[in-house]
Amino acid sequence: MSQRTRSLLWTGLLALVALATVAPLLWMVSVSLMPTGEANALPPRLLPSRVTLEQYRQLFSHLNLGRSFANSLFLAVAVTAISLLLNSLAGYAFAKLRFAGRDRLFALLLAGLVVPAQVGMLPLFLMLKALGLVNTYAGVMIPSLVSISGIFLVRQHALSIPGELLDAARVDGASEGRIFFRLVLPLLTPILVTLGVLTFLGSWNDFLWPLIILADESHYTLPAALANLQGEHVQDTELMMAGSVLTILPTLVLFFALQRFYLEGILMGGVKE
Repeated sequence: MSQRTRSLLWTGLLALVALATVAPLLWMVSVSLMPTGEANALPPRLLPSRVTLEQYRQLFSHLNLGRSFANSLFLAVAVTAISLLLNSLAGYAFAKLRFAGRDRLFALLLAGLVVPAQVGMLPLFLMLKALGLVNTYAGVMIPSLVSISGIFLVRQHALSIPGELLDAARVDGASEGRIFFRLVLPLLTPILVTLGVLTFLGSWNDFLWPLIILADESHYTLPAALANLQGEHVQDTELMMAGSVLTILPTLVLFFALQRFYLEGILMGGVKE
């Protein structure tokens, strides 16, 4: 078999895999544009008989999903911004600053990665309840503001920053804060974009914790509101697909807009000391 034939076969195989991956998303968009009840017809339809936006109009006009969309957007942006600042500070400190117990503390943090997040939900809920943060946006945000994996990613990337560069800045009289914000932070841009995308996606798609901590439906995030919508409109497939499209659209836009930095950050995140 020639090299050209092998190349064509591999290209065709990858194209089939890509099509199989994208097909459910395309069908979801198609169903969201169908008139009510058409998705349940037999035989199933792949394309709408007529394109309509009535499902999206119903989501925003009658079901007030716009409020949940705004809640999710606010929480995801706020969590991402604060998380990037805190994780970058901690990651840089573990990589470049010398302090007593640094390596032991970092090893202890890494050990926490093996503990499932669900194990800590009950004690965390009780702590937030004691602080009066149940049914508040702060209660939703606090568990996501700092992550062990985020600190690890930033640390691994910060290890590649030459120590001589930092020492030269200190000799010139720059403070540690100035060094971090003016020198280190720009060098961390690829990994921070990667971490920002991951944090935004995690916060945007988080379902269980907002459902636990929020009692008022007006505070619900989009995934929690859609779960509630499923209970009320369990047979309305077109409406549920429209809600799903609304959920994934911002994440797709964010990923494609930042994919160059995202991939660069992933490739550079494995630098070892």
